[in-house]
Amino acid sequence: MTIDSATFCWSRESGFDPEALPMTEDADLVLVFASGDLAKQWSGALLSIEEAYPKAVVVGCSTAGEILDTTVSDATIVGIAMRFESTRVQAELVRLEGTDTAAAVRGLGTRFPEDRLRYLLVLADGLAINGSELAATIRDVIPPEVLVTGGLAGDGARFAQTALFHAGEVYRDAILAVGFYGDRVRLGHGSLGGWDAFGPTRKVTRAEGNVLYELDNQSALELYKRYLGDYAKDLPASGLLFPLSIETENAGQELVRTLLAVDEQAQSMTFAGSIPVGTQARLMKANFDRLVDGAHDAATQSRQRLAQPADVALLISCVGRKMVLGDRIEEEVEAVREVLGPDAQITGFYSYGELSPLAAGKCDLHNQTMTITTLAED
Repeated sequence: MTIDSATFCWSRESGFDPEALPMTEDADLVLVFASGDLAKQWSGALLSIEEAYPKAVVVGCSTAGEILDTTVSDATIVGIAMRFESTRVQAELVRLEGTDTAAAVRGLGTRFPEDRLRYLLVLADGLAINGSELAATIRDVIPPEVLVTGGLAGDGARFAQTALFHAGEVYRDAILAVGFYGDRVRLGHGSLGGWDAFGPTRKVTRAEGNVLYELDNQSALELYKRYLGDYAKDLPASGLLFPLSIETENAGQELVRTLLAVDEQAQSMTFAGSIPVGTQARLMKANFDRLVDGAHDAATQSRQRLAQPADVALLISCVGRKMVLGDRIEEEVEAVREVLGPDAQITGFYSYGELSPLAAGKCDLHNQTMTITTLAED
């Protein structure tokens, strides 16, 4: 038994033809990923997609790049329609009230009955949601045996406005989840980076949430500039090339954090995830070959955990990787295809943060990783 699936793509050049959408009668789930700069043009196309799949749950988000097979594109809408033999899917969306991400996640969690829940795909506003708080609260409200993966919606390199799509509407300041129920759905997951550490390990001595002030009781911003050299003049954009790794509670495991902004007056640095006081941190730098190897190894992890051929592979990679790899960006999705073989349907997007377990642990927020979720039915 396999998950019956088919993909589609719309671009400015090709135009959008709703009559050409595949498998429109019986699809159970349609995932749609659309370029952030097409947000104003979304409504018509996405409503047409919704109408074309009357029985399906249709959800998606804006992106910093779209993935379809081994192609990475911008200014497109890509999607995959899936029909399951026995798996049931349920989609829920909650709006953020103020800045309380945890309250929104707790509300979302109550909408998913635990009985036979196997997987939760989570998509969230990439600018309004605290990704670390999102992951931490998920760990509290979702049973540990349920796999949770997903990502934060993107907006290219603009970082201006991200969005979610659900039930024919475009939402901002929201979190969206799709629950997969049943005994026959099979899942694999993998998440790896591929960055090289450089410089000494330093202790976080002053930080508030995702804002870092001091390392080893020195200005973190000044230390950062010292190591970046000529790249320092291009901060914060050049920070995508030099993320920060922080230790986790599990020895030997690290999380990578992307720099989003700097404040010269406060001598602070804002990252795309929490930087806990007392943790050890180290600067990272890009290594092209290792980034591609990281994607390859993430696919290998996911394939091994699935333990059977994948029908569908959902790839969520980071906008920072896309900016670093540049013209070589398709090498990382080609590496995934090499591992998964020719039959798996591959789609996904470039994000502002990835959600995935580390090894066999619980879900956490990652930056600068390739995160892969593989699905099949038996």
